[in-house]
Order: sequence, then structure tokens, then C-alpha cells
Amino acid sequence: MRQFCRLYLQSAPDDTTLIRWANTIGAPTLAALNDRAVELAGTLKVSRGRKLRTDATVVQTNIHHPTDDALIADDGVRLISRLVRGAKGLIPKSVRQAARAEPFRNRTPSAKRLAHKISKMALRRTQEAKATYREAYQRLIDVGRASIKQAERVQSMLQEAPGSRRVPQELSHFAGLLERVISQSRRRVLEGEEVPPTQKLLSVFEEHTAMIRRGKARKKQTEFGRKVWLSEVDGGIISGFRILEGNAGDEAQLRPALEDHLSLFGKLAELVAAERNVHSKENERLAKEMGLKRVCLPKAGKKSEKREEHEQQGW
Repeated sequence: MRQFCRLYLQSAPDDTTLIRWANTIGAPTLAALNDRAVELAGTLKVSRGRKLRTDATVVQTNIHHPTDDALIADDGVRLISRLVRGAKGLIPKSVRQAARAEPFRNRTPSAKRLAHKISKMALRRTQEAKATYREAYQRLIDVGRASIKQAERVQSMLQEAPGSRRVPQELSHFAGLLERVISQSRRRVLEGEEVPPTQKLLSVFEEHTAMIRRGKARKKQTEFGRKVWLSEVDGGIISGFRILEGNAGDEAQLRPALEDHLSLFGKLAELVAAERNVHSKENERLAKEMGLKRVCLPKAGKKSEKREEHEQQGW
């Protein structure tokens, strides 16, 4: 690794330094770097762009399994309690003493006890357990709302503290996310409403996380992360990538992939391949209209003899 990175026997940067450097490279820069790599691959004849394969993958975010009780207790309340505790030293002593109630109370233990009780009651099917489950959720929501009010109060106290802009911003940000989690918990548990996946917040720290179901025959059908659409050309070069919003359908991704390929190479590929989720009559018609010679889009379900014969061709 040292030889590859040309560090040899010199000291290596710290992990946090590398992470900070990586974060300075934004999405437009990364896309431009990839386009330049594809351009060089064409110039050096590593790839001529004659073959294109396009497919989706899911990059999972580093989060715990997103249950509402854990989001309220382990993420929301715990984080706000930690921020409030850190803000205590920034607030002038006279302001702290003038506060009537204790604004720096740590509500994390109470929230964790309720979350543990909810997880135990969720496994039981008796009416008594269901009533206890709902009661514990209501109490947990109350603790969450108390934490939000606590954050708002500490924010107002920080206005008199010099050089404390970052803490109020963090309190406001995470209090807003906790409010979203409380709202979806109340709708789902207390009101019995089915909350759509697009409206669910799955992580307080990785709020862009989406719920992805790709219909694959395996135990872990639901994944939590972001769906990425990749295009690969001959020579093993990744010619394009797009981060999709939510659980976007695969059928709609063929046209953008073909258009990106055309703009990069100035011509269409001679052969285009994708998985069966991309197949549709509309996509086959599109490929024909654009002048593609060979299109490999396997059809799902039962196939006619003509279709079987078409898909069994050597190319």
C-alpha cells in the first residue's frame, strides 16, 4: 500500500486528514474527473465505447436498523442531551442561575428505558402488551418533545453567549429532525396510519438515507442507503454514474444512460446490455429508434418461443 501510494517510508496522513481531504472534492469535481478518465481511456484505445452495460447497485449507509423508538431515544434525545451538556459551559453563570427550571437535564436514560420496554412489548401479541406498547410510545414521544423544548430554551440562552454560533445551529438542526421522527412515530403507532417510505426519516445522522427494495430473491430484501446507477464500457471502464432519488424505477434509467454515452463518445454503443428490471416495450422501442444494433434486455416472466430464440443468440 505504501509503495502504491508512493509514501515509501515517509509518515502517512491521519485517517481524519484523509476524510477531510475527500470531503473537499464535491460531486461536480468527481464527475469531471471520471469524464476525464473516460476521455483518456478512449484516447489510449483502452475502450472504444462499443459495448455498454448499465445496472444499479445500492450503497448502504452506516446506520443502525431504523426503528422509530431507536431514532427518538438513541439518536435524537441522546444527541440533544449531549449538545445541551456541551452548551452549559458557554452560557454565562448569571444566565444559568436565573433559569427557573433545570434546562440542562439529561433525558437519555429515561428515553433508553422506554425504548427497551417498547422493543420487548413489540414481540408480544397479547392485548395487554399492545396497550403497554402504545403507552410506552406515548411517553417516549413526550420525552422527545421535552428535549425539543429544552433545545429551544438553551438556544435562547446562547444568544447572550459570545462565539457560540455553531451550537445553536446544531441544536436547531437536530431538534427539527427529532420533530420529524416524532411526527412519523405518532402517525404510525398512535394513529395507525401507514407512513409512505418517501416520507420516513431513517437516520438523524445520514438523513439522505432511503429505503430500497429491489425485488431480489434473498433474505435481506430491504436495504437502507442510496441507489446508484452505473454504466460500464468495454475495457472495464465506469463511464458514468448517477445517484438516484429514493427507490427510483430501473426502467426509467436506460434513456439517461444512452444519452450520457452518446455525449461522452460521440456515438452510440454497438451493444447495450442491462438486467431484466430494465426491460420494457418502451425501452426496446427507444433503442430501435436511436439506431442501436444489438440490445440485450432480458424479459421477465413467461416468454414466447420467438422471444426465447431471440435471447438465446450468441451475442
